[in-house]
Amino acid sequence: MEQPEGFKVKGKEDLVCRLKKSLYGLKQAPRQWYKKFDSFMIEHRYRRTTSDHCVFVKRFDDGEFIILLLYVDDMLIVGQNSDKISKLKKELSKSFAMKDLGPAKRILGMSISRDRKNRKLRLSQESYIEKVLKRFNMDKAKPVSTPFPSHFKLSSKQSPTCEKEKENMAMVPYSSAVGSLMYAMICTRPDITHAVGVVSRFLSKPGREHWNAVKWILRYLRGTSKMSLCFGGGKPELIGYTDADMAGDLDSRKSTSGYLITFSGGAVSWQSKLQKCVALSTTEAEFIAATEACKEMLWMKRFLQELGQEQHKYILHCDSQSAIHLSKNPSFHSRSKHIDVRYHWIRDVLESKQLQLEKIHTDDNSSDMMTKSLPKDKYEFCRIAAGLLEPST
Repeated sequence: MEQPEGFKVKGKEDLVCRLKKSLYGLKQAPRQWYKKFDSFMIEHRYRRTTSDHCVFVKRFDDGEFIILLLYVDDMLIVGQNSDKISKLKKELSKSFAMKDLGPAKRILGMSISRDRKNRKLRLSQESYIEKVLKRFNMDKAKPVSTPFPSHFKLSSKQSPTCEKEKENMAMVPYSSAVGSLMYAMICTRPDITHAVGVVSRFLSKPGREHWNAVKWILRYLRGTSKMSLCFGGGKPELIGYTDADMAGDLDSRKSTSGYLITFSGGAVSWQSKLQKCVALSTTEAEFIAATEACKEMLWMKRFLQELGQEQHKYILHCDSQSAIHLSKNPSFHSRSKHIDVRYHWIRDVLESKQLQLEKIHTDDNSSDMMTKSLPKDKYEFCRIAAGLLEPST
């Protein structure tokens, strides 16, 4: 570490300080903090999950459990016995400077509300979204019903071509707006995943039409800021959906993979991502998308099993019968021999019966909103299926 101001000795100005332990603010500090916390939890007989090293679980002889989630220096504690939770808090306070905020109401910009009578839990980012809208002067904009209508045909051809256009777009907070939308998308808003994914492709050279698309997404959030992810009230079951949009990117002609995974009625994992290769058919695009969804589904399965949540079978739904046949048929022929080996991994997973890939009708596939623009009625269906509900529902 460089010598602090006022500490330097004449003739020794070029020397540096050798640290005896980690100092807050240096790049080693987060790792040292985690190692210290991890050793504390292990000493108190908590087990670190292999699926996520920031989740610790302890099971007691009476069948009860405590789960602790660590995010940097923020913690959430879940348990069935308040006395055991209080005991853990006291032990933590003895070793670390802790502040107990009581029952969880907010975490990382998300508000948490519980309906104990109906056994439901909601996650919302209303206050965060309102701040974002105000920041970009969209808090009084006219709301719209969908985040990305079909009339937006975005491509790199719409990027600025002359110096005047470049100067005008340099004044537009495009990157900042997309980044703000991305945080909402990651936390509680799966409904804007596809829209944010498309506008984020033009961060280096955004044009006026790209900015119009960003403002459209903000207008959509203006009318839906009170929506929240709702969990509970049903069977705690992990269910996956996968979909693909053939050659949706106008520049590279690559397809978009999308998946939506729900648990106990609400979305817990979702993604909309441009595929790494150009698919030659819808079957290939759906096959690649199913492989990506299968990877996430398998991780979620193992994570829940480590938390003690078991279910009879794990199903991933796909609306392409040909992609399902390709996933289950190991034969080598001209339709599949050119597909990268990494995507054939799904065949081993299905053959070992770790997951099941089943057909679902396109109208019932809730992951459709991850890959393409949809009419309002279909969009509403997908949103509700993901557990993203209005406050009154």
